[in-house]
Parts: sequence; structure tokens; C-alpha cells
Amino acid sequence: MQFVILAGGLGTRLRPVTLTVPKPMVPVLGKPFLLHQLEELKRQGVRRALLLIGHLGDRIRDYFGGGESIGMELDYSQERELLGTGGALKLAEDKILDDFFVIYGDSFLPIRYAGFEAAFRRAKTEGMIAVYRDPAGATRVAGNVALSPENLVARYDKNGTGPGLDWVEAGVLAFSRGVLRRIPPGRVVSLERDLYPALISEGTLAGYPSAHRFFDIGTEERIRDMEAWLKR
Repeated sequence: MQFVILAGGLGTRLRPVTLTVPKPMVPVLGKPFLLHQLEELKRQGVRRALLLIGHLGDRIRDYFGGGESIGMELDYSQERELLGTGGALKLAEDKILDDFFVIYGDSFLPIRYAGFEAAFRRAKTEGMIAVYRDPAGATRVAGNVALSPENLVARYDKNGTGPGLDWVEAGVLAFSRGVLRRIPPGRVVSLERDLYPALISEGTLAGYPSAHRFFDIGTEERIRDMEAWLKR
């Protein structure tokens, strides 16, 4: 499967830093967050990735280039206007040639991708999202996913409101390439707001429970959490 990283967000909660630094390049323990992500992929044998860049995207391209310095092959899709997570995928459709993973450019999950892919193949759904049960609130993110007994996503609420939301979306997804046909071109489309509801209503979005917690860089406090974990 192909690896696609959503790296075009504005990072408004980290301003003023993200006015001049793209969010995926925010330093975490002395190096860009995106470098931590790519090193984890490489550790698991991944050698190619497609980066979907937008806000200050040239900074990302200038830093990584074609990926030679980190022993990977990197390609890019550049948004000229913000299209949302789904719109960015649609824009890159010609470069997405296979079923694919999507990794949020501000989230780090040390999951075994081979196991995730095997589960996705067995499920035979159009999509699968990694989820983490976090009753202690270690991730500082409210539960936003409800799963059925068959591990299908029964409900998703990004705001974490309502009963039964026992799982937190963990920042890694898998999709069949055919899901791109559901996304209209040239429009702002959100995976969470626009695509998930359609897949959930058709019973074709599964959950993949992760034993590993995830980290994200949405706030300075969460960055410190990840740095503490990296130092362990």
C-alpha cells in the first residue's frame, strides 16, 4: 500500500510559530516532527511516501527534497488553496496509484503497519481508521469514535459529544483507492465531516484498535508529552 501524509494544515493553535514554520516542521526534541514520522516509516521498511503540502509547503520541500538525505523517495502534491483533508487527497489522485494509508501530519502513532494492512484486507471495507481507547485521558483528546461489536465504526463525532464514544481516532487511516471517486474535484472536502458519514452509513468504515497511544502536536502541552515519551 502507498503512504500519504497530510502535511498542509495551518496549525492555528500553535501560532505565532506556525506563521513562519509549517506545522509538520515544528521542532520536537530538536528536529522537525515530520522527520520523526518519516523515520518511523523507514524503520518499518517503508521507502516511499507522498506528502500533501499546502501552507508554507515550500519549506517542507526545501528541507526534504526528494528524500535522499533520509534514504527515502518522497513525492509531493501542492495545494494552492486549502481544500481540506479530502480535497487534498482528490487533488493528488493522479499520484495515488494503489490502496493507501493516510497519516495526519501532526499525529504520531508507533503502530505496526503490516498488521494494520492485514486487518484492512481482511475487513474488505472501503476504509479503516486506527483508534485508541483512552479512559485515563493520556492523549488529552476526547473520545470521538463508537465501534460496533464487529469493529465497524458506528458513529464519529469530532467534538466528542454524546454517549458511546469510547475510542479516539489515532491519526492513521487506510483506504481503497476507489474511495477517491466519492470526493468531488476542486472543492473543500473534509474526511471527518463529508466522507466518514457516507462510509459509516454504508457499513464500510472499520476501526482498528491500537494498543499503542498516539501523540500529536496540536498544542504545546501535547508536544511536551511526545518529547517526554521520546526521552524515555
